[in-house]
Amino acid sequence: MPSYWLMKSEPDDCSIDDALAAPDATVPWTGVRSYQARNFMRDRMKVGDGVLFYHSSCPQPGIVGVAKVASGTRPDPTQFDPASPYHDPESSPDKPRWLLLDVKALRKTRLLSLPEMRSTPELADMIVLRRGNRLSITPVEPVHWDLIVEHLLA
Repeated sequence: MPSYWLMKSEPDDCSIDDALAAPDATVPWTGVRSYQARNFMRDRMKVGDGVLFYHSSCPQPGIVGVAKVASGTRPDPTQFDPASPYHDPESSPDKPRWLLLDVKALRKTRLLSLPEMRSTPELADMIVLRRGNRLSITPVEPVHWDLIVEHLLA
C-alpha cells in the first residue's frame, strides 16, 4: 500500500516547473537537513509513494503539483560541497549524514494555498498545518490525500 507525503521546496531552488522540465521530470531532493525528514526518507518512503509538491518560503505558499517518489535514498552530494549552502563539514563520504531521493513530477496543479488549506475543516489535522511545524517532509494521511488530489485539485 503506498504512502503519501508532502514535500516542501523553495521555488527559487526547485519549482514544480523546474521539476517538470528536468530530464524524465525527475529531480534529486537535495538539501534536507532535518534528522526527522531524513529518517522519513530513509525508513518510510518507498518508490511509487505519492507526493504533494509544496512551494514554501515564497509569497504564496501551498501545494502546486503532484509527484511520486522515484528512487530509494543515497548520500546527498551537497553535504560534501564547501560551495553549497547545504554543506556540512561534520559529514564525510565514508559516514554521510544526509540523504536524498529522486522525485518525479507528474503534474502541475492550481495553487492550493496555505490559507485555503487552513480554511478546509477536513484538513485541520494535517501535520503541515500544525503550529510550529517546520519540517520539509511530512506524512499525509490517505483521507487527506484523497480529498486534496481527487477534489480540491481536480
